[in-house]
Amino acid sequence: MAETSPQAPERIPVHLIVNGSSRSLDLAPWTTLLDALRDRLGLTGTKKGCDHGQCGACTVLVDGRRVNSCLTLAVMKDGAQVTTIEGLGGDGKLHPLQQAFIDHDAFQCGYCTPGQICSAAGLLAEGHARSIDDIRELMSGNLCRCGGYPNIVAAIQQAMAQS
Repeated sequence: MAETSPQAPERIPVHLIVNGSSRSLDLAPWTTLLDALRDRLGLTGTKKGCDHGQCGACTVLVDGRRVNSCLTLAVMKDGAQVTTIEGLGGDGKLHPLQQAFIDHDAFQCGYCTPGQICSAAGLLAEGHARSIDDIRELMSGNLCRCGGYPNIVAAIQQAMAQS
């Protein structure tokens, strides 16, 4: 009996609204949202940190909710609205969180900053944070190797006061 080699699975069409723009992709079924954004759409602001959903560097907003894009298969988000760090500001202006991070020097190396800001945008939209302890708890899935947490919390507090 002749051996047959396994066939590669077909690519799957995926339609996303990314930062307000309609994007259609043909992706392997195992392509993560993170890899689709970075490798296929060139949106490299979203970072690949641990690739296990433990650091939050890959956090983006999907239909307004924060998700770890490294753990999310792109095909599962067909038709979704995705907002990355590149899509938060608009009309040449920074998002209030982006400005607050600058005002409070809430970054050192900056690697975690896009995920921190996207997560904070989700946190603000959720409306559950009422105190510094709430902010710390709700941001606990985003790690900063530089230890910029006090400034990150201060930036989120500033943006929270403005909204």
